[in-house]
Amino acid sequence: MANPKRKISRSKRDKRRANWVSGIKTGSLVTCDHCGEKKLMHAVCPNCGYYKGKSVIIPDNA
Repeated sequence: MANPKRKISRSKRDKRRANWVSGIKTGSLVTCDHCGEKKLMHAVCPNCGYYKGKSVIIPDNA
């Protein structure tokens, strides 16, 4: 079995383990079909309260 020649520092190890987080932080924005505002995918539109063509919530700004 191969053995490491040097100890991996905590910072190197933690940087390697944290790389998967960068892919999650970027959220995809799409335009709402009802009002045209930007919203997160698979989420209720905060502007009009619609999701998949149905009124789900009554927004505060209405």
